[in-house]
Amino acid sequence: MNEFSLKYGCNPNQKPARVYMSDGGCLPFQVLNGRPGYINFMDALNSWQLVSELKEALGLPAAASFKHVSPAGAAVGLPLSDVLKKIYFVEGRELSPLASAYARARGSDRMSSYGDWIALSDTCDAATAKLISVEVSDGVIAPDYEPEALEILSRKKKGGYNIIKIDPSYVPEKLERKQVFGITFEQGRNDVKIDENLLKNIVTENMSFPESAKRDLILSLITLKYTQSNSVCYAKDGQTIGVGAGQQSRVHCTRLAGDKADNWHLRQHPKVLSLPFKDGIARPDRDNAIDVYISRTPEDVIGEGAWQNFFSVRPEPFSEAEKRAWLDSVSDVSLGSDAFFPFGDNIVRASRSGVRYVAEAGGSVRDDDVIDTCNRFGIAMAFTGLRLFHH
Repeated sequence: MNEFSLKYGCNPNQKPARVYMSDGGCLPFQVLNGRPGYINFMDALNSWQLVSELKEALGLPAAASFKHVSPAGAAVGLPLSDVLKKIYFVEGRELSPLASAYARARGSDRMSSYGDWIALSDTCDAATAKLISVEVSDGVIAPDYEPEALEILSRKKKGGYNIIKIDPSYVPEKLERKQVFGITFEQGRNDVKIDENLLKNIVTENMSFPESAKRDLILSLITLKYTQSNSVCYAKDGQTIGVGAGQQSRVHCTRLAGDKADNWHLRQHPKVLSLPFKDGIARPDRDNAIDVYISRTPEDVIGEGAWQNFFSVRPEPFSEAEKRAWLDSVSDVSLGSDAFFPFGDNIVRASRSGVRYVAEAGGSVRDDDVIDTCNRFGIAMAFTGLRLFHH
């Protein structure tokens, strides 16, 4: 088929709506189940590009969790520690490499991933489908589905779950177009290849980029390529841990993503791991309670009556001093930026979240200030010479 009709566009009042091939050719996907909407397709096609590029660059199965055309999380299929299995709610589950990638992508920012769109670089297996089946999401795109996986997913949302099969051999034309206010924009597609070659121009006194940092920086840059700008991405252990999308100020982006990265680390604190949840508390409610416990003052969290909704006993307060001590022990986090850092304040904020490796475009009139700030914190930084704005 070369056209797929939609109920409406971005909003219910925007009708008619459709996706189609302007050259009359066939659409490079099949809708196997459900009826995806306009934003679903935007998420699906952007997220598919992200995971397919991650797979090509790093040679590992990849997954992404998208919300409103930006990734909440992205990851490759590395094994999970016992702590990560616990905070991702996958203890005792079968974890194929693809399932591990999905658990990591979803676990990067579980609050933002609620009701997400999922992208998988490889054929969806039953282990991955079982993980997806218990999470709240809108749909999934993958190059194929094992029969058991398709059966599992087709039962989700009372049979209405959106499942898209994408042709992995599809390559779009070099020019892309879109309309704004009735005016057509045309540009060359951003098909730049992101690999280790972008990390060769190390401009700091610390010039050490271990292989794990290179992997995480490549992951962060590919993620940024499909994140609404301005954007920065914190990464560790083969996954994003904080994505800050669409901020007008880069330092606000760095703070937003840094707060998400801090939250990811604090979820692994013994106090959070041992929270006394009542039996039967749903995953989204657990995520909300954990976020509140981590993010707010003890008085906000355990005020009279509030804790009884989630916990069997009143949890101990989690003091700011305890949080800071835990975060001060964090290290080896990587940070990518979709453009240059204009001031050293971004580096100062990043250092508070354990950042030790940075990749950014370079080219600011204040590059020297940014380099000096990195040197002050012992951070290694590479100038990629590549801007990755996405709008």
